[in-house]
Amino acid sequence: MQQDDVSVAKVCLLAGKIMLQSGAETYRVEDTMNRIAASYGLKKAESYATPTGIQFSTEGEATYFRRISNRSTDLHKIAEVNHISRQISAQTIEPKEALLHLKGIQHASESFPYWIQMIAAAFVSGSFTIMFGGAWPDFLPSFFAGGIGFFAMIWFEKVVEIRFIAEFFASFMIAIASGIAIHIGFGIQMDKIIIGAVMPLVPGLHITNAVRDLMAGHLVAGVSKGVEAILTAFAIGAGVAVVFAII
Repeated sequence: MQQDDVSVAKVCLLAGKIMLQSGAETYRVEDTMNRIAASYGLKKAESYATPTGIQFSTEGEATYFRRISNRSTDLHKIAEVNHISRQISAQTIEPKEALLHLKGIQHASESFPYWIQMIAAAFVSGSFTIMFGGAWPDFLPSFFAGGIGFFAMIWFEKVVEIRFIAEFFASFMIAIASGIAIHIGFGIQMDKIIIGAVMPLVPGLHITNAVRDLMAGHLVAGVSKGVEAILTAFAIGAGVAVVFAII
């Protein structure tokens, strides 16, 4: 394989890796990689993506593989990769330059620091409590419970590096905080407080991506993402259930 083709393959693989790690659908990842390859004249390129890995090859040439170990949600990085992909389609950027831009996107820090994410999660929790029929006195308990739960998830995930256990611990802390709030008279409806506070933990993007991948014919990716969403929902429910069993 020529040096230019190797550079194109690296661009395709890195673009796909960033998108998968940032929460993009697998069919969108494959489509982006194929479009980049076609724009650079790489003939008969084939890409295959799953939530845990990417394969890329051209006819009669080497096959490349990249492992995806960590996944999160970062729509900004997905948008940045799409912007690079559009520039490539317009033939306004060379492979080496595109690779440099993609490496910059890959190594970019989180869009917002954790304390801002925690405050946002707290406001979301309080707002969902009101939306689901809670009274205004339930807003502040849900606000604090949601912020505590989100902080607990981030902290515990750094300790054990297992997302499901971190979500279980976060929902456990949410239920504890909600129970304490009701016990001291700081709130009215405990169920509405808990429902609102766990909403930042709900795997809405995973559910959406699972359905879209299944509809696009990507059965392996769709089923695996669906199972991941179910496990997350189970972890959230189990954390709350343990508290109710104790009290």
